Amino acid sequence: MTLSHLLTERAAAAIDVRRAARTSKASGGALLAVVVLLAALPYVVFSDITDTLVNFYVLVALASMWNLLAGFGGLVSVGQQAFVGIGAYSVIALADLGVQPYLAVPLAALTCVVFAVPTSWLAFRLRGDYFAVGTWVIAEVYRLLVVRVDALGGASGKGLAGLSGLDPALRGALTYWVALALTLATVGGCYLLLRGRVGLSLMAVRDEETAASAAGIDVTRAKRIVYLVSAAGTGAAGGVITVSSLSVNPDAIFNVQWSAYMIFIVVIGGIGFVEGPLLGAVVFFALQQLLADYGSWYLVLLGAVGIAAARWLPGGLWGLVRDRTGLSLFPVGYYVRDPGHAR
Repeated sequence: MTLSHLLTERAAAAIDVRRAARTSKASGGALLAVVVLLAALPYVVFSDITDTLVNFYVLVALASMWNLLAGFGGLVSVGQQAFVGIGAYSVIALADLGVQPYLAVPLAALTCVVFAVPTSWLAFRLRGDYFAVGTWVIAEVYRLLVVRVDALGGASGKGLAGLSGLDPALRGALTYWVALALTLATVGGCYLLLRGRVGLSLMAVRDEETAASAAGIDVTRAKRIVYLVSAAGTGAAGGVITVSSLSVNPDAIFNVQWSAYMIFIVVIGGIGFVEGPLLGAVVFFALQQLLADYGSWYLVLLGAVGIAAARWLPGGLWGLVRDRTGLSLFPVGYYVRDPGHAR
């Protein structure tokens, strides 16, 4: 079975219609308290902790955008690094034009939307595995184009202008808050989008395009909306990477490892759940921190965890939690359950 079919079938394996959950109000209050606590961290912890959390927030945002695209829209892409790179280089270019780098992050998201429109016209001519491979090729084309622009540093990359005058402590705190805002915007945006008519249309398209079209759904419009939203969030994450690292390199920022991270996190956490990327990012980040010193064994162990999750946890960790407890942090119109319990 192909990768796109496996992920799409897992996301559509069992569907239950709900608009609320018994724990939604309590979980909403708990989430608000967690957000307030996280926002206050620059005042109470050392900068190395907040710097580490910036990387975690970026992973959550990237995984949430990929989950929206593939888990709810059925568009399995391995080329989302294209928008990571475009967002990162947009911040570099805007900063060179005098735009404050932190303000350039949302502008980078808009830039990615602009690039995503013609990209979607090309990519949507492909289906299934062809779409997945095609997005990878498109990402590589964007990398090759960027390398040839001397104003962006060419193959050696370029440093970020506009932050050298800031106090390091203030810069670290601002970067942390921007990354936290990115995570809240991507997760909250997914939730709000999926609760509306667009979300229902998306999942109908994911399950069966022909039937969705026959039911009166504008399939191309629904797919383009989710593609553009995903591009915007992914591009903003690329912008945060730039303001955090203060430089960008084309080979690193356009690397397919970004898509690999997204897929791994979503598969582990639970594809088709808004909560899945959050839990998956926690697991992935913990493994990254614990196993990074083990060299090649780090990759072997990550692969083993991914295979085990795909084999024995078809709904991911959050699917297991939800089937056992009914817990819902972000109840939407449809949610995916473990196929083994879909009776």
